[in-house]
Amino acid sequence: MPLYTLSSLVQHPIQGENNIYDVFISHATEDKDTIVRELAIALQNEGLKVWYDEFTLHIGDSLRRSIDKGIANSRVGIVVISPDFMRKGWTNLELDGIFNRSASGEQILLPIWHNVTSQQVTAYSPSLADKVARNTADFFASEIAHEIAALLH
Repeated sequence: MPLYTLSSLVQHPIQGENNIYDVFISHATEDKDTIVRELAIALQNEGLKVWYDEFTLHIGDSLRRSIDKGIANSRVGIVVISPDFMRKGWTNLELDGIFNRSASGEQILLPIWHNVTSQQVTAYSPSLADKVARNTADFFASEIAHEIAALLH
């Protein structure tokens, strides 16, 4: 089922003057080469403004403040859930921020499963496992990006 047909997403479009980015991508560094960089580029090719560390961070930037600003100023929080993501403290802080904005209706959380099973995601976060997700085992990065772009346009 395409994400843009889900009533919960269609009925609650996230828009506002404070949104500098269309999407914020939360991920583990270890997943950059296998899916995240390709997804970020595909999202940009779809015409979306993407907060992705390799595109956004500059020498001397405060990592924490830049990430907080990215989360606070994005319409959608994409979370690439992988075994490496689940092990890291930093990614969990990003997920907390995205969950907080999502729960208050300020942002949409879009999970992408990468090299994980539903059992692993459920053990990690039952509330995250309840979200409709895309699995990189079933979809190419370009297909996921196209679907997200359709949701946001």
